[in-house]
Amino acid sequence: MESNLLMNFSVDKENKTVNIKREFNAPLSDVWSAWTEADILDQWWAPAPFKSETTVMEFKEGGKRFYAMVAPDGQKRWSIFAYSSISPKTNFKHSSTFCDAEGNPNTELGSSYWDIHFTEKGDLTVVDIAIKRDSLEELEKIIEMGFKEGITATMKTLDKIFEDQKS
Repeated sequence: MESNLLMNFSVDKENKTVNIKREFNAPLSDVWSAWTEADILDQWWAPAPFKSETTVMEFKEGGKRFYAMVAPDGQKRWSIFAYSSISPKTNFKHSSTFCDAEGNPNTELGSSYWDIHFTEKGDLTVVDIAIKRDSLEELEKIIEMGFKEGITATMKTLDKIFEDQKS
């Protein structure tokens, strides 16, 4: 079944930012939980066939999420989210940095700075995301690495989680 939920993905090269606007057919509290609780994040925060595996989850200002995207062969790609600002059920901001298993940042890839807004629209919840990079080169690199395809796939997985909750 093809979803008719809004999914806008645009690149603002001048501001080195990716903008994503996505509707979910679920109440705000469920969508907020899906983005902020490790047990739910691990069910969708990786494009299949990868799995997400959270080691540390401190969803608070100054806290972090340390997790791996695990390939079918067991190989792990580590990342850290560092939470800088949280307004419950409205907005949160974090940096996202690829790193090694010890949490040492991968300096070649730099960091993404996520600003995520949540709003109710009738029965739907709209998630509005701005992802800023330090340079246009970094932005183009993550897009070449398949960021749009990956984030689109993960959000479809999240749709399925919400559908399963309803049935």
